[in-house]
Parts: sequence; structure tokens; C-alpha cells
Amino acid sequence: MLKLLKSLLKQLLFWITFFALLRLIYLIYNFRELQIEQVSIIEAISVFWYGLKLDLATACYLIIIPFILVLLQAVYSRPWLGLVNKIYTGIFIFFYALLITAELGIYEEWKTKLHYKALLYLNNPSEVYNSAETKNFFILLTILIVVVIFSFWIYQKYFFSKIELAKAKLLNFVVILIFLPPFIVLGMRGGLQEIPINQSQSYFSKKNILNLAAVNSGFNLYISVYENLNNMDVNPFNYFSDEEATKIVKNIYSVEQDSTIFILKTQSPNIVLIALESWSATLIESLGGVAGTTPQFHELEKEGVLFTKIYSPGSRSEQGMSSILGGFPSHPISSITVQPDKFAHLRTLTHVLKEKNYKSSFYFGGQLIYGNIKSFIMHNGFDKINEVYDFPDEPKGKLGVHDEFVFARQLKELNAEQEPFFSMIFTSSTHSPFDMPMEKIITWGDDMNMYLNSAYYTDRSLGDFIANAKKEDWYKNTLFIAVADHSHHSYPHDPYHSKEYHQIPMLFFGDVIKDEYKGMKVDKLGSQTDLIGTLFPQFGFKEEKKQFPWSKNLLNPYTPEFAYIAFEEGIGWVRPLGDFFYDNQLDYFYHNNVPEIYSDSIVKEGKAFLQNLFQHYMDY
Repeated sequence: MLKLLKSLLKQLLFWITFFALLRLIYLIYNFRELQIEQVSIIEAISVFWYGLKLDLATACYLIIIPFILVLLQAVYSRPWLGLVNKIYTGIFIFFYALLITAELGIYEEWKTKLHYKALLYLNNPSEVYNSAETKNFFILLTILIVVVIFSFWIYQKYFFSKIELAKAKLLNFVVILIFLPPFIVLGMRGGLQEIPINQSQSYFSKKNILNLAAVNSGFNLYISVYENLNNMDVNPFNYFSDEEATKIVKNIYSVEQDSTIFILKTQSPNIVLIALESWSATLIESLGGVAGTTPQFHELEKEGVLFTKIYSPGSRSEQGMSSILGGFPSHPISSITVQPDKFAHLRTLTHVLKEKNYKSSFYFGGQLIYGNIKSFIMHNGFDKINEVYDFPDEPKGKLGVHDEFVFARQLKELNAEQEPFFSMIFTSSTHSPFDMPMEKIITWGDDMNMYLNSAYYTDRSLGDFIANAKKEDWYKNTLFIAVADHSHHSYPHDPYHSKEYHQIPMLFFGDVIKDEYKGMKVDKLGSQTDLIGTLFPQFGFKEEKKQFPWSKNLLNPYTPEFAYIAFEEGIGWVRPLGDFFYDNQLDYFYHNNVPEIYSDSIVKEGKAFLQNLFQHYMDY
């Protein structure tokens, strides 16, 4: 019996050691991020201590099968039981190694652990591969292989016990069956406390990378999947009664006077919508960025109206699409764009313009299947959709056709387009791996240098597109709108849970802007969700605007100021008085910068908004 118990204990110890190894790899791989966040050696070492309890709980889950095998060995000791144990352990070693390498790959873009929504991207593995820089892909692949081989070798050499009892005893079976399960269950729930252990156990620092390193990856993924699968019919953000939440949101959107500043010379211009992949406000000089990063955009500001306090509700492209085209804010847990049964009920900008006899087209140099964007774009009813497969002869990078060539195709086809038209282009060169066909122009930015150069390239392509468009007859009657789909980690290294991280540019420009408004800056708080609500009053679409209740008019002086930001299991809420970022699952404020006298009411606003929004999403 001692051999059996020793075997089980050694396997428990193996998993705890294995998790520590993975945590060490995570810290080493993200060493640059640790330097940026000024993480001390003591803080880094603390990760192992704060992660230990959750590791132990996870290890107890993983030894359930070995426990059953130990029970069998107590009465039926055969060599093949040991082989089953090895296979089982090998499978989970591979799973965890794959999980940690995936998390290393997504950290820079997402600043999160791997979660339920991320698994949806595995439906298109080629896009996942193409999104990674080649060098990083092979580094991660090497890490995966080395970790699997080394860990399994360590397991066999030091932790696996070959048990062949001379005589199996029923007493051993009874003793193990009675006494071990309570200890395993106790370990699984993390102790005798009332609430079972969860990720909060490993959160200990204001530096989010340390919390992410401390949280057990497998446990985190399990909880994410479990919570999502069980919350699709019950709103997980249920803070108030539905009636109270609805009333609060109605008051948030309440407008003292339905007015607007009319900035256009005509109510029926052509529209060219430029969705800029991953453009952070830090790229824009007028929004606090370094001069010269996007000089063409800076020049275009002189021809239009720049919205200076715009924040992206989401952090992924498919979320940006629903915000820009559907006026529907992003939300935690999932995206409406990945669920055709839900977005089928979502009215879009394209739908309204087509009803007004606008011809429509969409241009993208990559694969639209990623994030289920293609089905959503098709739901919009664009007359013409161009993606990578429609550019057989243009130069391509890992993600598809480079921006300058997509702009060129759009320009060529717009010259033959019937007016009025609505044409949207979604750029891609500012998405990792940033393999634009241009020598480096920007020399600064350290680890963000490639991102900055890719933005310079897209900006140059945009400038060339506009310069050539000005030669065409349709230009003088065209409104151009440039807006980012979401922000991106950038050189100031703002924390993910901050409004600065999520700030993006939005610019209306072109000859159709009245001369007196060219160069104007609008400082109202908003998001790209407000694009439709701001645009439609310019066209006289009063009834159509009512079909987009989440979108407000930023050119109405009486419009209330707020911006909503979503992240996994939480909300960021920005008001002129301050902002807060709150994680619902952890019941944890990353920060609350609202003056104490207003804190309760503004926090209540944000929670009510999230509750009401998620309920609308569920009801679709």
C-alpha cells in the first residue's frame, strides 16, 4: 500500500513541478514585458508562491485517473496499467505545453490567458499561423517540442513508479478507497473554505502580467469554457432588476435636445469607410503620438473633423466590425459576429444605405473567414466583396495582399462605380507579423518598431490613395471616414486595463466637409459604436438612427459623454469625471479613478450598461 500511495504522491508532485516549469518559461519569454513594467526579482519569484495553491488544486483534478489506476493496482496489478498511466500523463503534458505556447503567442496582442473565445479561432488554424511572425512561430514550436520531450523524460525517470505487487490485497483497495478521495476533493476545492478556489487566489499584483503568470492555464481555460457554456441562457452580469438596469441605461442616453452641428455640404455624398487595423491613438500626433509616425493622416486632419476622445469597446477585429457597421458595442465572453443566429437580427449601416440606393463594396487583402467576419460582412449585403482570393496577381505577405495594392484596386473600381456609393476598405498591414513591402523608415520604438513602421506604411498607402482619388470626379462629392477597428499595444506600454490603451482615432474628411469645419476637433467622449449615430443626422436619417439605440450623435452638443470598453468578464467605463475597470468574475477593480463622491453612481451606470447590453445580446 505504501508503494501505491508513494506512486500517487509522486505524480501529484510531478504536476506541481511541471506547472512551475511552464510558469518559468512564461516569465522568461516575456522578460521584455517584465522590464517595461519594472518587475523586481522578488515580485517575479512571488509568482511561484501565489500560483502554488491553484496548481495544487489543478493537480488534484489531474490525478483522478491515476487514483483510479492505483485502486485497480491494489487488487489487479498488471504492467498495462502503468502504460495507461504513461499515456494519460503524456496527453496532458502535450495539452499543457500547447496551451502555454499558445498563451505566449497571444499575450502581446490580447494581454490575457487563453480563454473560451480564443478557441473559436482554432476553426481556422492557417489564419492563426499567418498572424504570427515566422520567427516567433518557430520559436514557439520549438518550445512546444522541447517542453513535451523534456517533461515526459523527467516524468518517466523521476516520478513514474512501476508497481508490480507480489500479492494484491483487497484491504489495500478498501483503505485507499475510503481515505484518499476526501483528501483529493479537498485539494480540488482548495481547502475547507466556503467558496471553492478560483483564479482570484493567484491575483496578487497591480502588474497584470504577474497575475497572468500566476494563474494556472489549464484551470483558467476550464473555468472560461465552463462559465460560458453555462451562462448562455443566464445573464452573468445580473446586478439589478432588468427594469432598473434598463431605466439607468435610458437615462445615460437621455438627450436634452435633439440637435446637431451640420458639417457636410450635401446630405447624399458617397461614403468611403476606411477601417484601420489595430490603429492606436498613439500613432496620431494630434492625439498625443510622436510626430512623423502617420504624417499623411495628420495632413488629412486639416481637411476634416477629428474626434479626439474615441475608445474601442473591443480588442478584436470581429468586435470592431459589429461596432462600426452595426452600432452594436462589443461585450465580454463572446462576439455577436461569430454567431449568425444572433447577428441575423442586427441592422447595419450597409442595410440602410442600400435602401437609399447606394451601391456598396468591401475590400480586404486577407482572409475574411477569420473571426467569422466573412459571414457578418455577407450579412451586411455588400454588392461586391473582395478578399485575398480576388487579388491573384498582387504581391502578398503572410496575411494577404499589402494595403497599397488593395487601395489601388478599390480606387480603380470606384472610378467605374455608380453614384452614390458606399465603399469600405479594411486594412491589414498593421496586423502582426507586420510584413509590409517597405524598408524601415522609423528607427525608434524598440519592441514596437515593426508595428510603428507598418503604421507608417499603411498611412503612406492611405495618402497615395487620397492623392489619386482627388483626381477623380467623384472625389468632390465623397465623405471619407477613417476609424480603427480596435487599438493595439504600443510604445507607451499603457496597461491593458486602462482607457489610454483603448483610445483610437476617428476622422471625417473630404471636400464635402464645410470649409468652416475643416480642421475642427470634437472632444466628446465616445467610441466607434457612435459612428452611425453621428453620421445619420448629417444625412437627415432621423427614423433610421432610432434603429441603432446604442449609437449616439457626437456632433450634438447635448449628447451625454461616456465611453464603454469591454474585456473578458469585465467592463471599462469612462466618464468626464473619471473611469474604472472592473472584472466581474473576480469582483476586482483594476482601478477606479472616479472621485469618491461620484463613485457609487458611476460604477452603477457602468454595471447597468453591461447588464443591459449583454441581455440584448442574449435576446438576439
